[in-house]
Amino acid sequence: MHHAYNGMPATELAGVSWRKSRRSNSSGNCVELAELPGGDVAVRNSRFPDGPALIYTRDEIRALVLGAKDGDFDYLVLRSPAHPGELSELGQHHDQNPPVN
Repeated sequence: MHHAYNGMPATELAGVSWRKSRRSNSSGNCVELAELPGGDVAVRNSRFPDGPALIYTRDEIRALVLGAKDGDFDYLVLRSPAHPGELSELGQHHDQNPPVN
């Protein structure tokens, strides 16, 4: 595999093992991650496995995972688009973070 870069076709990341959350469903609507040989992490959309891969450092992924565990992104899934009046399993979040531009 040659040097990994943001936006490269995920199919060019030969030999990596893509993983998804156990909470993902079988319909293919998943975010998948793969550890790269140099220690970076690739992210792709399972609906488009041949599409672009985003490449992050381990520290960037760590910040994302810890932020998710802390509830920083709960507001993104609080309400189901299919049922706008219904709260998701996360319930009400106590502190909704403003978007970063």
